[in-house]
Amino acid sequence: MQHDTSASPHESSTFPTDPTGLPESRPTTVVELADGEAVDMSIEPVAKQLGETRIRMLGYSGSIPGPTLRAPEGGEILVNVTNRGDLDATVHWHGLRLENEFDGTHEVQKPMGIGESFTYRVHCPDPGIYWYHPHLREDYGQEMGLYGNLIVTPQDPDYWAPAHRELAITLDDILIEDGKVASFQREETNYAAMGRFGNVMLASGEAELSLSAQRGEVVRVYFTNTANTRVFNVGFSGARMKLVGGDSGRCERETFIDSVIVAPSERAVVDVLFDTAGEVALEHRTPETTYRLGAVDVTGDVTDSAPEAAFATLRSNPEWSELREKVEPYREAAADKSLAFVAEMEFEEPEGPVVFICPMHPEVVSEAEGSCPECGMKLMPVAAPKSYTCPMHPEVISDEPGRCPECGMKLMPVAGSKSYTCPMHPEVVSEEPGRCPECGMKLMPSSMVQSHEGGHEHHHGDEHGHAHGDDAHGHDHSDDAHTHDHAHAPGGIEWEDDMVEVNKTTTPANTRWKLIDRSTGDENHAITWKFRVGDWVKIQLVNEMDSDHPMHHPFHVHGAGRFLVLDRDGVPEDNLMWKDTVLLTTGETINILLEVTNPGRWMAHCHIAEHHESGMMFSFDVEP
Repeated sequence: MQHDTSASPHESSTFPTDPTGLPESRPTTVVELADGEAVDMSIEPVAKQLGETRIRMLGYSGSIPGPTLRAPEGGEILVNVTNRGDLDATVHWHGLRLENEFDGTHEVQKPMGIGESFTYRVHCPDPGIYWYHPHLREDYGQEMGLYGNLIVTPQDPDYWAPAHRELAITLDDILIEDGKVASFQREETNYAAMGRFGNVMLASGEAELSLSAQRGEVVRVYFTNTANTRVFNVGFSGARMKLVGGDSGRCERETFIDSVIVAPSERAVVDVLFDTAGEVALEHRTPETTYRLGAVDVTGDVTDSAPEAAFATLRSNPEWSELREKVEPYREAAADKSLAFVAEMEFEEPEGPVVFICPMHPEVVSEAEGSCPECGMKLMPVAAPKSYTCPMHPEVISDEPGRCPECGMKLMPVAGSKSYTCPMHPEVVSEEPGRCPECGMKLMPSSMVQSHEGGHEHHHGDEHGHAHGDDAHGHDHSDDAHTHDHAHAPGGIEWEDDMVEVNKTTTPANTRWKLIDRSTGDENHAITWKFRVGDWVKIQLVNEMDSDHPMHHPFHVHGAGRFLVLDRDGVPEDNLMWKDTVLLTTGETINILLEVTNPGRWMAHCHIAEHHESGMMFSFDVEP
């Protein structure tokens, strides 16, 4: 949703990026709070060192992430927030079923102007891992570092399996250009199509997180995805991992896993056993690349072996037996509500003759408007090419569309360039077709090579996509990532931005993300759902392929209640857990069951920050 953050006559049209004169960011602290206790917190600019690059960011109380708050189950804490940031602010307490007036949205509180303060009464009814972040220009605030965790400790000492200690890790990325955070316009969001992917990965605010553990130690790790749009698949190489919980408390039954997928705003609770001395890498694993996020130095031996012994046991948690019985009648029942997820995009046509191409698959070309047969995205108008070539035989060049005489493949348009380049060695350029003297590969028309390079430059550290954030780290990470040969967007997840230059130009003016009530046709703010406390509401979520840009969406419901995932594409969920966010992959249909517990006016929205800012949200009312 767009808010008025336009510049005054004396301000720049972009938010500031210069770290000169700012205090250095501080280490994240853990703040233990008793029931009724208060803590002061501020929003303020800081300088953050990432490798050899010093950038301007924003932090809660001067740290990135902000302080990790710990509060008891059933308790209430007071958080006094002062805004010393760049724009009006609220703080949303993500996942907590608290009183509506403290949810931290513009609908329930007057935003804090710069220099103003607000006190949040944060009720903590459920044990688990939660987080706090902005809810005005979320795309800007989160990218700049405004996020932190709140851990609610259970009253039952045996709620979790034994562990030696607990650790919160945030998963994020940030887009660095020319030694600064890539600029943000004050007046509107960009990267509206895919969301803003970063080129530097951050774990707990660090480009290379450094941790230590003892051999035999069991550490409970609370993962939170605080990224604007990137989905993480995170795991430890050389350590054993067990899923024990999710967004709000423990899961139905514990499961041994190699990695866990965490979408923006989702959380995962894992117990990790470091049973071998040496270095253990923390990794983000996509089908194409493995990114190193940090390392754990495992030395020595623990003195208490009880958690290690208990780690081998997979517990089933008793409260879920009753909930299973509660859920069963809803499985076959018709949905009470149904939401469609849809994009509507408008591209400005260039003057003169045009053809239509897919930004994700530039080999897809049509002389008429339509959708890409590969991914379903709306085709984009571009100036008609002056020549055509075969991707398999780039020496074949024609002034007219047609097919390759060598293999019969449809010729692909190029911008009329008669120069040729090696995709593996783009510094090799020739005016004639031929082969690369470095590797022997056939040279391709330069415009094709430049097109593919531009599609990946923001989220890979080198031209092969092997590294992350080399600019900011100050050294080569080509050994930190390993390439695999897989198809684009496996499992319906866009792991990377494969159309960066197009994505960068998309704004709410040309890209409208919609949540549509499939019964009434109402869209976004026009949706007027009403519930009562005590309702159990079955909601069908349909990620439409009939959309100008089909892609995944993490769907979040604010503190009106919490929900269970019933099924995904008709397959029943086999391990229940309380959720506030669910990842809806491309083309997927999910049924959720919302337990309504809190009166008030609440939001629901896609948690890709740029989609939210582009209107993909609505509010609903709950009566007592």
